[in-house]
Amino acid sequence: MRIKLMAVLMVGALAGPVQAQVTPPPEAPETAVQGIEDVIANQLDALRDRNVDLAFTYASPMIQRLFGGPENFGRMVSQGYPMVWNNASSRFVAQQDLGARILQQVMIQDATGGLHMLEYAMIQVDGAWKTDGVSVLPLPDVGV
Repeated sequence: MRIKLMAVLMVGALAGPVQAQVTPPPEAPETAVQGIEDVIANQLDALRDRNVDLAFTYASPMIQRLFGGPENFGRMVSQGYPMVWNNASSRFVAQQDLGARILQQVMIQDATGGLHMLEYAMIQVDGAWKTDGVSVLPLPDVGV
């Protein structure tokens, strides 16, 4: 029994981590990729400029219902995601199609120079891309 368990563990260790395949969405990939990047970039710009009314328009109906209005949304971002509120620059990293939603990873540099990896959940509503949630991810390991 122990030998079987050790064999299974060794095979698992040799196989290494399983990674999801990151691909653009199948339908009009360049258009979808650009549309998603534009929405996130525009929302980041609006938040940096403290235009929470405009930033709120890029949020999905579910997010809008959850926060009830731009003021609450802005407060949540400023308190929960200070790197987004005080973003200095951003770079789009990878995108994963999950069918009904697309996950877009974004590397954000905050106003103090710190780097943060975020993952935006994006959905289409009446043909327009909307942000439907954001998660902070660990920064990738960089080998020397």
